[in-house]
Amino acid sequence: MYDVYEIRKQFPMLREQKYMQGKPLVFLDNASTTFKPQCVIDAVVKYYSEVTANSHRGDYDLCYNMDVEIEKTRKVIAKFVNCDFKEVVFTSGDTMSLNLIAYSLGRKILKKGDEVVLSYAEHSSDILPWYQVCNEVGAEVKLIPLSEKGELLPENLDKVMSNKTKIVSIANVGNVLAYTANIKGLTAVAHKYGAYMVVDGAQSVPHNKTDFKDWDIDFLTFSAHKMCGPTGIGCMIGKYSILEMMDPFIVGGGNNVTFNTNQQVDYLEPPVKFEAGTLNLAGIMGFKAAVEFIDSIGIENIHKHDQELFDYAIEKLSQLDNVIIYNKEARGGVITFNVKDVFAQDEATLLNSKGIAVRSGQHCAKILNGFLKTPATCRMSTYLYTTKEEIDALVNALKEGGNILDAYFN
Repeated sequence: MYDVYEIRKQFPMLREQKYMQGKPLVFLDNASTTFKPQCVIDAVVKYYSEVTANSHRGDYDLCYNMDVEIEKTRKVIAKFVNCDFKEVVFTSGDTMSLNLIAYSLGRKILKKGDEVVLSYAEHSSDILPWYQVCNEVGAEVKLIPLSEKGELLPENLDKVMSNKTKIVSIANVGNVLAYTANIKGLTAVAHKYGAYMVVDGAQSVPHNKTDFKDWDIDFLTFSAHKMCGPTGIGCMIGKYSILEMMDPFIVGGGNNVTFNTNQQVDYLEPPVKFEAGTLNLAGIMGFKAAVEFIDSIGIENIHKHDQELFDYAIEKLSQLDNVIIYNKEARGGVITFNVKDVFAQDEATLLNSKGIAVRSGQHCAKILNGFLKTPATCRMSTYLYTTKEEIDALVNALKEGGNILDAYFN
């Protein structure tokens, strides 16, 4: 049985009373980052207090043990998303992972006249790296039109594909409208044209079952901090045969076999070919603890909890005449809304005065403004520890309203 109140006891940020503006904290910004359970905090502290050493095959026990810990974490992550452990490359997070793919793959295969296909709903982390590389090589970015509701559909992808399309890069779950894409269907379309499929899993991997092999995607990216793990650590997963072909994005210590004065370099095999320098070792230990924590709860149970909270929140919010909801049918961990005749940032500031944390603005998805027909929105997002009482607090605050100037100046 899923007991959200027992789960909450494992989070210091929830176990101890936290306050915003003198009010108990209602945290509804989990799409931005998540709180950390004690087991993750302990894993990070253990690195600094008990097992500190660098990796890269040192000739003493502490270093060897860290190498072992890194490989254990790869295997835990690989099992979690169903890929081979040698396909797991550690990065600083989702943004670096997408940059790595854009530069290491994009620069290698794209040429003038080629196409990269994205969607109107993409986060800047999945748009700007491709803009940069396409501008360098003379390739073109094309955008997949969204459905009337805001969904990313295989048939719409098919409309913009051509024999010039080399890469398709999309989010499994968008960070604003949050519809879950049909990844297998989209991948089938991309592969029909011989294009690589890149999936940004930042908003989906923490909430939904992910199956790298079954989906037949070529790349998957995500961050630990959105799934109860530390900041500054994430991973890029790629099919091993493609990783072998790619050049490293960052080079330096730890990712080469040898180099000489003739400027010849022999790099190590993937995944370490892409892991030059000292990794975030404390973060890796915390990442492992976070995945194991989620596994202990069950990703299917977390997904069901998300859907129950979404349905409950939509029912309550739909009763308010002053609230506009932009993704009523998404059934995920995100609801994007506005209060009529109130600028999004003003509303978020007012909610903050009542102890409620939501995100406001464009959410790094600035191309989506035209689709939404508004310059900014408020976004509430839940996770495995969110309660219905927290949803009620938001609904009551929206119902009661208040003086926005008081929120700014009191």
